[in-house]
Amino acid sequence: MHQLSSQYKDALATEWQRVGMLAQCLAANRQGHDVGQEDLDRLRQLQELVEKGRLNGSWSRLVSVSLSPLEFDVLACVLAPEVEPRLGWLYQSLQPGVSHPYATPALLHDLLALESSEMGDLYQVLDHSGRLHTSRLIEYDRLETFQPVKPFPGVAALLLGHGQEPDPPGATRVVSDAGWEDLVLPPQRLAMLHEFLHWVRQRETVVKKWGGKDVGGPVALFTGPSGTGKTLAAAILANDLDWPLYKVDLGTLVSKYIGETEKNLNRLFDAADGRNVVLQFDEADSLFGKRGEIREARDRYANLEVSHLLARLENHHGPCILTTNLRSNLDPAFVRRFQVVVEFSRPDEKARVELWRRLLPPRAPGRKALDMRLLGRSVHLTGAEIRNASLHAAHLAAAEGSDLRYEHLALSAWRELSKSGRERSPSDLGELQPYLGKESIR
Repeated sequence: MHQLSSQYKDALATEWQRVGMLAQCLAANRQGHDVGQEDLDRLRQLQELVEKGRLNGSWSRLVSVSLSPLEFDVLACVLAPEVEPRLGWLYQSLQPGVSHPYATPALLHDLLALESSEMGDLYQVLDHSGRLHTSRLIEYDRLETFQPVKPFPGVAALLLGHGQEPDPPGATRVVSDAGWEDLVLPPQRLAMLHEFLHWVRQRETVVKKWGGKDVGGPVALFTGPSGTGKTLAAAILANDLDWPLYKVDLGTLVSKYIGETEKNLNRLFDAADGRNVVLQFDEADSLFGKRGEIREARDRYANLEVSHLLARLENHHGPCILTTNLRSNLDPAFVRRFQVVVEFSRPDEKARVELWRRLLPPRAPGRKALDMRLLGRSVHLTGAEIRNASLHAAHLAAAEGSDLRYEHLALSAWRELSKSGRERSPSDLGELQPYLGKESIR
């Protein structure tokens, strides 16, 4: 949990003091009392402090996009009941017959002393296409005059340092502590991954200082069989940036109903806009497949969905990584629009030796007696399969209370080969075959 600095706390406390005074002045006005000069002076003083705090980033934990003064005012009024419950009770007293503590558009209009002609501006701020809604800061069931406008769940806690930003819709947070030392790839592939980071880190220099064209993204395509390190590489890039990684399954976003795919994509990108996050899209070929002859309306609309995703990728200023097991299924015209394309192939013998060396538990008894070169040349497993086999063998040894032996490794490698569902033979284990018990083959 992050601790808030005293300056940060003071700036936010001023926001709630101002909202409280606005509510008290409104209550006095409704009772037919004039607001005294002392209260007006105090309100002006609070207004100056609030504006200064916003400029100094008191909302930076929550707001990463540039908000207008009215947007900030509305957001503060909407959040106030959850941050300061007493203000919720005050809101209720200002809304007779209302059973909730949240502000309605009608109350927001009166709290902020807006003119009748400014009601349209208020509704524009609250609209589902506005920044407060698309950034998942506010929510409502219906945008109507006397319906409550609420903070999006978790937003108040995040602002106060007690929570995390909500996941973008359709995305799942990937938590990993992987570093570059965990990735076994040819030097050229590693260089391409570092080049992708240059696209992220040097945008300010190239675009703003040097006048280069802003193409959005950057977008990388990772291709290759399952288990060859695509997701691991994405996690390492995110960790190098110190940004969270969110995995998006494009298969779940693509809908058979016309227009739904675009809505799903819009919700995702709107929520990620302005945030330091890395988006990883799995199954890119589900949407970026080769275009064929348009025979019916659905085929035509599928091309529109692809165009919409490409447009959102190019307008999104943040790293996006698309992965696929089948590059041959992708339309080359789409691939050319990505900044980096990295091929993840099955590891060769040298890479397999290194993977066994890194992935076998370093303190396992008997490990030093094992020949990593024998393991690397014996069976053709991917990195993920070697990881699984290493841990499976270690658990077998631990269950026996014995040293880690080739028998454990032969059985664990056989188990991995069995997962593919393809025809397999003990000879596939190479030099590990003699260590595989006959009862394991049945």
